[in-house]
Amino acid sequence: MSETLHYTVGGILEEMGRRYPENDALVYPDRGLRLNYAEFNALCDRVAKGLIKLGVKKGDHLSIWATNVPEWVILQFASAKIGAVLVTVNTSYKSAELEYVLEQSDSTLLFLVQGFKDTDYVATLNQVVPELAEKREGGLKCGKLPFLQQVVYIGEETPAGMLNFSILEDMGKDVSDAELAALKATLDEHEVINMQYTSGTTGFPKGVMLTHHNIVNNGFNIGECMKFTEKDRLCIPVPFFHCFGCVLGVLACVTHGTTMVPVETFNPEAVLKTIEAEKCTAVHGVPTMFIAELEHPDFSNYDLSSLRTGIMAGSNCPIEVMKRVIRDMNASEITIAYGQTESSPVITQTRTDDPIELRVATVGRVLPNVEMKIVDIETGETLPTGKQGELCTRGYLVMKGYYKMPEETSRAIDSDGWLHTGDLAVMDENGYTKITGRIKNMIIRGGENIYPREIEEFLYTHPKISDIQVYGVPDRKYGEQVMAAIVVKKGESLSSDEVKEFCRGRIANYKVPYYVKFVDEYPMTASGKIQKFKLRDMAIAELHLEDAAAIETA
Repeated sequence: MSETLHYTVGGILEEMGRRYPENDALVYPDRGLRLNYAEFNALCDRVAKGLIKLGVKKGDHLSIWATNVPEWVILQFASAKIGAVLVTVNTSYKSAELEYVLEQSDSTLLFLVQGFKDTDYVATLNQVVPELAEKREGGLKCGKLPFLQQVVYIGEETPAGMLNFSILEDMGKDVSDAELAALKATLDEHEVINMQYTSGTTGFPKGVMLTHHNIVNNGFNIGECMKFTEKDRLCIPVPFFHCFGCVLGVLACVTHGTTMVPVETFNPEAVLKTIEAEKCTAVHGVPTMFIAELEHPDFSNYDLSSLRTGIMAGSNCPIEVMKRVIRDMNASEITIAYGQTESSPVITQTRTDDPIELRVATVGRVLPNVEMKIVDIETGETLPTGKQGELCTRGYLVMKGYYKMPEETSRAIDSDGWLHTGDLAVMDENGYTKITGRIKNMIIRGGENIYPREIEEFLYTHPKISDIQVYGVPDRKYGEQVMAAIVVKKGESLSSDEVKEFCRGRIANYKVPYYVKFVDEYPMTASGKIQKFKLRDMAIAELHLEDAAAIETA
């Protein structure tokens, strides 16, 4: 068993500032920013004082809508030091989604950058809050968002109605060390400190309430699985707004005195450059990120010999991609992690010394100090090893609940404290777990249960296939048919007949994709989760399956 930590998010940073004051904490090579643990902790204290001066109180909700900029990490700890709840806003959101999160979360402050990809955040916010441009001294008054009082801009040239992040340190000079220390003394590790909205692969996003205890301990155990020490340096190209960035990345580092080397927005060459320049020993990513890095035309020009470990997670991890990461990226101790936001997020993880077969075929074993069981979908009874059912977990990692959604919370967490993940899994006699699909993703064709993951793993062995997603589409005769959306490797060509021929005789006929579509990319959430329901909706329109879909929902 691993030890249980009893720190607040701010407290664990202070502990590392004492243990490893001279060790690099936060490094942005492109910005020339390099802060050791003592400097980073002191900076977070100064910004925390600035927040106090701004009127932020313990328990207030602060939203941040930004890419992986330095201010994001600073705010993660500065807000935690005063007990304010950081609400993370998806970088891909547009105006309706932004308005929904700001309203649903009761956020009093919004921190934002200029924009990301095709979205101008400043213009978008002005659509949502037209009162912003007219704002004078004092608080903001927005009819639609009565809680929102202030907007803080991260960047140069502050837009109308906003404050600039850079003034927070100066503002904090009016707040004494004693005042900050008194506020820290009121904090409890079991209070909510982080709120993340579920990625929306289904339905309306829900605000997942996570405590200091949840995410400090999850970050610590994730780092333990990678054997992190103060000598490690983690390249973080995954987004901070998602647990992958702020827990598997930031908190796995800070609980071990490890160096954080973020990449502001994902770009495969930027990741390769960063690993080489900073001699990173670890790198995180979703499978599509690793594929983009491996297939970059200049991949072989970069020295990745410093790499040892990291995490591949977020969606199914193709066996062939995993093998190439180990062989070609030198990450011989790369791990796979599985979980969901509601579990802080990691439930299971492979270990660095697991044999390659287990690291490519399973999502590992349950983390230390965590309970897990597989239950029958119909009866809820615990199933023996080798039997497929719903994966449930219990322990320090389970969220406090969904913000202002008690019914949704009670559906997710039962009366005995078990979180029901909605994922189908099988566990072997040694505790190694395979995720076989999502209950909602299961395809039922003519009474046969089909698990997309099985077909995907098989088709990944095709030499011309780079990436694949399998999902069900409506069918008048069978209820559902199997469809595959395939990304072909660069320079290769492939036909649907070739794909079907490759399957014939090797997997059951009912599993052979009935429809095959070739795509360049998949609809994704900003955290890298592929939205199969969107692929399905596109297929219904393209294949004119509206009638069959109507029968399905009748």
